[in-house]
Amino acid sequence: MNTKQHIGLLLLRISIAFTMLIYGISKLNFGIEYINGLLEQYGLPTFLGYGVFVGEFIAPILIIIGYRTKLAGLAFAINCFVAILMDRLPDVLSLNDHGGWSIGLIFIYMMFGIAMFFMGAGKYALSTNNKWD
Repeated sequence: MNTKQHIGLLLLRISIAFTMLIYGISKLNFGIEYINGLLEQYGLPTFLGYGVFVGEFIAPILIIIGYRTKLAGLAFAINCFVAILMDRLPDVLSLNDHGGWSIGLIFIYMMFGIAMFFMGAGKYALSTNNKWD
């Protein structure tokens, strides 16, 4: 991979992971009651709701700094997939008010996490020598 591709990968890591990090920060401030409600609705234990902090707070930070990026990307993608299943499944075949796919943003986040899992952080990262980088 050439230097321009590594810079492009760095820009993607920072921009997309940062936008997800904002969601995680908001959940730190406002709580996860909504997620716990969904878990109860599906008959799942509410302690699983704290997994959202892994996917929306810890994983984005790791992706941004480039530490264990493949592992963080996997957690990021799983978090998004579970969000689609639990909250957005009825919207999979619908459009929003502006004509875009209703789950477009969360789908992009999920695909980004999968891409990070396969590609890793690239050259400009805190760690590059581990199999999970």
